Amino acid sequence: MASPLVCSQTAMNRPLVFVPEERCALLLNRLSALPKLTGVTAASRLEVRPAPEMVSAGIHAIDALTGGLPRGCLTEIFGAASSGRSSVLLAALAAATQRQEVCALVDVTDAFDPHSAAAARLALDRLLWVRCGHERKPQDREGHDFNRANKTSLRVRALACKRKIEGPVEQALRVTDLLLQSGGFGLVAIDLSDVPLKMARRIPLTSWFRFQRAVENTPTVLFVIGQVPCAQTCATLLLKLQASEKSVVGPWSSVLGERPTTNDVRRIIPPHAQLLDGLQVEGELLRCRMERKPSRSVNAAFMTKMPRAG
Repeated sequence: MASPLVCSQTAMNRPLVFVPEERCALLLNRLSALPKLTGVTAASRLEVRPAPEMVSAGIHAIDALTGGLPRGCLTEIFGAASSGRSSVLLAALAAATQRQEVCALVDVTDAFDPHSAAAARLALDRLLWVRCGHERKPQDREGHDFNRANKTSLRVRALACKRKIEGPVEQALRVTDLLLQSGGFGLVAIDLSDVPLKMARRIPLTSWFRFQRAVENTPTVLFVIGQVPCAQTCATLLLKLQASEKSVVGPWSSVLGERPTTNDVRRIIPPHAQLLDGLQVEGELLRCRMERKPSRSVNAAFMTKMPRAG
């Protein structure tokens, strides 16, 4: 015979409390009426998530290394100054606009150069350029004397002083969230290259998790460049760039023909001066969390070219 349920609290020196058999039977009936867990699947029988669609990064060496840029994922590329990160950004944007896709660039420090982008064959009419850090200044109205401030203007100024002013990083995070939630973009890029390291490292991890969930299962490529990795574990693809010691440097005679003379319109160049024609960049794949065949190598090298007018 089954024993009745017993509830004891010996630590408090209370007497034993016996539960009547009627309540036990009622509890067993209710438990038997509950729906069973039919959605539980063994871990060995779980289906593997299909590999995301890959698009070209605009640079053959990076496509050969990573297979391209994954849609619906966060890709992060970092490196020091003159490491080729801006060249990779322009190449990725140019490749996306050539696929007739609309792109968005969140420029945190206003470092984007439209002339260099046009030289990289980026279609500017398909690019949404968001410049952060610009504050709107009040324009003086004609015939208005600001020296005579009434009570209303003083109250407005007091409220403006109490309002928290957003920095460029906070603006970039808020704008990126709006862009990802709205959808319709083939590539959304965040340029953190010139952001101070302290500010970049202070970006909360919850923001990157929010971006990862927002871009998941969408045809959008979330692309982030910076000096150090900021997205941490939220980045599906992490690539490190650095300039090689064997950077391409061409003398004036090999690029512009003969050396300029005093009658030339160009400025006088010392005999030992050389013209930087490009950089030899090396890339290292640090993280790849996609279900696909492993890459044969984790290193790649490509060369950037300096655009010159005239």
